[in-house]
Amino acid sequence: MRQSEATLTGWGRASRSRMQAGWPAHADEAAAALAAGLQHRGTVFRGAGRSYGDCAVNGGGAALMTERLARILSFDERSGILTVEPGVDFRTLLREFLPLGFLAPVTPGTGFATIGGAVAHDVHGKNHETAGSFAQHVTSLSLLLPDGTRQEVEPGSELFAATAGGLGLTGFITRVSFRMQKVPGNTVRVRERRVADLDDFLACMEEAAGATYAVGWIDGTATGAALGRGILETAEPDAANFADSEHALRVPFDFPGIALNPFSVRTFNALYYRHVPRTGRERRVHYRRFLYPLDALHDWNRIYGRRGFYQFQCVLPFASGPAALTALLEIIARCGRASFLAVLKRMGAGRAGYLSFPQPGFTLALDFPAWDGVESLYAELCGIVLRYGGRVYLAKDALLDGDMFRRMYPEFPAFREVLSEIDPEGAIQSDMARRLRIREA
Repeated sequence: MRQSEATLTGWGRASRSRMQAGWPAHADEAAAALAAGLQHRGTVFRGAGRSYGDCAVNGGGAALMTERLARILSFDERSGILTVEPGVDFRTLLREFLPLGFLAPVTPGTGFATIGGAVAHDVHGKNHETAGSFAQHVTSLSLLLPDGTRQEVEPGSELFAATAGGLGLTGFITRVSFRMQKVPGNTVRVRERRVADLDDFLACMEEAAGATYAVGWIDGTATGAALGRGILETAEPDAANFADSEHALRVPFDFPGIALNPFSVRTFNALYYRHVPRTGRERRVHYRRFLYPLDALHDWNRIYGRRGFYQFQCVLPFASGPAALTALLEIIARCGRASFLAVLKRMGAGRAGYLSFPQPGFTLALDFPAWDGVESLYAELCGIVLRYGGRVYLAKDALLDGDMFRRMYPEFPAFREVLSEIDPEGAIQSDMARRLRIREA
């Protein structure tokens, strides 16, 4: 197995760690690496590195990469069951199966994310209210346990509930089987409309609750009567077929820190708000452009400069959501440092694991450049989320503390019980696991 020292980071680039990286070409090599004690400070498992924080880095330890474990193993067109290795990404699924009339049932906001990562974070998408989370569509998976043994894991078991959304801490996923979704064409019919403020936004989202896909862009710099203004986008599968291209631009260098300042972000947001006509618009869009708009700009995280950025994503119950969102947006607007990437969605009840993020309510996500003092702002936002009965998304997090984590995730004791049984020595580790004190009683 190829190995080397490497400095790895999450997509936010604010958390960096040096570790011993290994690239197994098949499951046997991964098993041998664990059995041979490749780890010094434990081992973490890493896909494409698209989680934003420190869940897939392991300072002073080891990392097993899934880059070479990216084979499609089987597909049953009649049932839609697809079996893949963990390193297969959503771009591959779109390229190979959309021409056959099949689409991943749930996908995160980037096609670069891997299937192993999708299980480890039980990812959700723009269709969560109607489709649930990704791991709910998994029919079985193979897991390489910390002691090097292999186990077939089925939905409904405690090990499955600990693995789905379990941050890769239960073992190395070597195979995933899940059910693909049948679609009539390679496009969706998208409707966009401006919304004037937060109350208008939530009312429009309530009206659109039956849509297959629904997502909102929200202006994090708006204040006063315009607080929470934005653009709501809904979409339905369409029978049309468009030619597609994976051509993308690339950010060639790290932007200077001053590039994302309050004036530039406010200006961008004002222009973006007006790019949709006042009366709204409808259009057909290829699935690639609709599901993965940011993938058209490779390395877009370099816009935030060398220091990187943090993403804050929370979910808030429907009942307390309006008050909580108002409080969050007022603080965010007042600080003047939010980015132009802010997303508001509704979530349903679908979740598959003890540490899965989704719960019925509203989810808000936005980025903050890594400036001095951002930690205090993040803690203030998390305090509001906790007070209103919500939680933050661990796939995006890099700053949450262990006490808040336990209060946000009440099923953590059940997760930890499984972890203590299968990995009593703590062979699988990560910087996030240490930060959240997951191994501590």
